Amino acid sequence: MLAIHGCASVSPQRTEPFEIPAAWSVADVSATDGTASLAQWWLRFDDPLLEHLVAQALRANTGVKSAEAALRQARALRDVAAAALLPTVDGSASAQRGFAGEHTTGNTFRAGLDASWELDIFGANRSALAASEASAGASAASLGEVRVSIAAEVALAYITLRNAQVRLAIADDNLASQLETLQITQWRLQAGLVSSLDAEQAASTAEQTRAQLPALRTVIAQSGHALAVLSGQPPAALSMVLAESGPVPQAADTLALNIPAETLRQRPDVRAAEYQVTAAVARVSQADAALAPSFQLGGSLGVAALTLDTLATRSSVVGALLGSVSMPLFNGGALRAQVRAQQAALDQAYEAYDAVVLAALQEVEDALIALRGDRERLSSLRRAAEAAANAALMARERYGSGLIDFQTVLDTQRTQLNTQDSVAGANADLSADHVRLYKALGGGWLPDSNAATAPDVAATRGSLP
Repeated sequence: MLAIHGCASVSPQRTEPFEIPAAWSVADVSATDGTASLAQWWLRFDDPLLEHLVAQALRANTGVKSAEAALRQARALRDVAAAALLPTVDGSASAQRGFAGEHTTGNTFRAGLDASWELDIFGANRSALAASEASAGASAASLGEVRVSIAAEVALAYITLRNAQVRLAIADDNLASQLETLQITQWRLQAGLVSSLDAEQAASTAEQTRAQLPALRTVIAQSGHALAVLSGQPPAALSMVLAESGPVPQAADTLALNIPAETLRQRPDVRAAEYQVTAAVARVSQADAALAPSFQLGGSLGVAALTLDTLATRSSVVGALLGSVSMPLFNGGALRAQVRAQQAALDQAYEAYDAVVLAALQEVEDALIALRGDRERLSSLRRAAEAAANAALMARERYGSGLIDFQTVLDTQRTQLNTQDSVAGANADLSADHVRLYKALGGGWLPDSNAATAPDVAATRGSLP
């Protein structure tokens, strides 16, 4: 039987994984700092309200609760698989009274224990337990991934809301300035110093700026709704909390990164993919073991008597001991097909792992490039906004003195509004870049100490049994 089982086994073949780069492409990234520096990264923005919203979302978000339930389910199924390695014992008791017509035929009383134990010689149950443990580890990592994603979504929605509030304040200030210019133009029109063309142009510019206000208020309201839902509350629940405007939170630039290989290990989605590979490897072994013989021990011990008084006597004791072996002889190739199916599932798990790793590398690289580019863009825009503000002030003064035409005033006011709005947008983009970078680096997720140890996927390729 062992020889037949050996001939029926099929070993999975794996190719070598792609090579992970030794360093990030952005050269100005500092050296290693560790996962702990990313824990509760939202505190680096120094915004108490953001801290409160993230904490509330991590407690009450429906996605987090669902992932927690999935983890409890996976751990319960792991316990079910672990129980298969142990003997099972059942107890029973019965009392019977017989009748024939109007006469009693007698009583029978029984009590006993039945036990059985499947000897896991070829490791089918151990492989099932390993797969369940890996699935529980994947669920724990998936919970971490959900928490990281929810924290990032809250931060991005909060940044969007604060950015809209800042842009609304800028538009209000520019509208006030444009209305003042319109008033000056109307006075000069009444004095016959300018034509009605200047007054109409001034009115048009002011109304164009006024038209931006409803759109920005809509963004503010919708961002507030998103924050409320993310924290497990009705959409309008945070309207009072978020009513007061505030600046866009900014994170410190003092962030050091691990090398790519270590960064990947601190991402929960990569760990989850590793656990899925482990589970797939165990399922291949489990399917392979199903081709082997199975051995089982069983027995029963009890008492049986016609009266309750005689149940305690030695003669009432009955028992049996059973040893059995079974082996599949013909099943139309179903078991071998099941092995091939699990091997194909293992191949899918490897490819899914590769896809997750590649996506993780791209996310970090994209975040680093965006962070560097937005820093440079913000620096230039701030200088442009300062120059535009000075130009607008000088244009208004010279127009009031009749030294320049009104078109120059309009141009400088439009430029001032555009540059100030661009600075606000770039400032928010920079904050969002930090959030995306923290998320790409794993968001401070730490592996669950109760979960199984994730495998080295690269080491398992080509070395599976």
